[in-house]
Amino acid sequence: MSSIDFDPNGIGLDNGNFMGLPFTPENAKIEIISVPWDVTVSYADGTSSAPENILNASMQLDLFQPEIKDAWKLGVYLNPSKPEWIALNIKLRNKAIKYIDFLANGNNIEDSAEFKEILNDINSYCEQLNEDVYKAAKKIISEGKIPAVLGGEHSVPLGLLKALSETELDFGVLHIDAHMDLRNAYEGFQYSHASIFNNAIKNGYVKNIVQVGIRDFCEQEVEFAKANNVHVFHDYELKANDFEGITWHKQCEQIISKLPQTVYISFDIDGLDPQLCPNTGTPVPGGLTYDQAQYLIKLLVKSNRKIIGFDLCEVGGKDHEWDGNVGARLLYFLCNWTGRSNGLI
Repeated sequence: MSSIDFDPNGIGLDNGNFMGLPFTPENAKIEIISVPWDVTVSYADGTSSAPENILNASMQLDLFQPEIKDAWKLGVYLNPSKPEWIALNIKLRNKAIKYIDFLANGNNIEDSAEFKEILNDINSYCEQLNEDVYKAAKKIISEGKIPAVLGGEHSVPLGLLKALSETELDFGVLHIDAHMDLRNAYEGFQYSHASIFNNAIKNGYVKNIVQVGIRDFCEQEVEFAKANNVHVFHDYELKANDFEGITWHKQCEQIISKLPQTVYISFDIDGLDPQLCPNTGTPVPGGLTYDQAQYLIKLLVKSNRKIIGFDLCEVGGKDHEWDGNVGARLLYFLCNWTGRSNGLI
């Protein structure tokens, strides 16, 4: 079915596409890379199947967006997860669980050839995954489309950030998350979900990061943030401002003022209240409401800033319909307002 014949008011079409949309990689304007990966998660796994969960849940969503006329016409295509990535994730996750248990029991990696080999194996394959994401993102960018990543754990957009850094100068990152993700090779994993922005900064992919909703972090991360131009809007500060009568609009203006004109959005869904994402990898009490997150992104676009790409990570995986429902809605919202910021809809 072509977009001309598509009925946005009809039943969701089970055509294998996100929300049943009638687009292909050839005619989409936003192309999303599915990365089914949760090898390094330190608490609960399962987010590797989030792309599948979101795709399934998206069939129940309405396409109409009151603030963006014909939003569905933007052209969004969600690439299916690669079977080889799924298989490799299962294999490595089983090894990672044994390795993390080894550390949690107070053992030293230097005393075990077995676990040293497991760690090296995982680090090597994670590096390979990053390179695959980088190549996929680079291809999307070369075709004049806007790239996005759907995880999986929050380590997986690193290749996308690398690709964007080669074509975009001085872009900033709006990072919504419960965690700072600034740890140095957490648990020995060079590409840990808790280390993505440590890696992004050290590799020179990003220079300006604004973090929102942060409420679970360590002293090492605080010092790293201070030394590397990371602006942090902690959840407890945002809530205190709210209690003292500072409007969310005013707080959003303060957040946005720290960002340059070109912005990448990195959205770890655990930045939201865990009632909205109960099966995310590392849920933390507190967080933004869905409406607060939407309003912040809308105001970012209305400030005439351009979104050059985004990621959505840590959504609960299959068999968790509520997580998929919220994740699918958030993904569609990110696509629409990214398109609006680029004048595409």
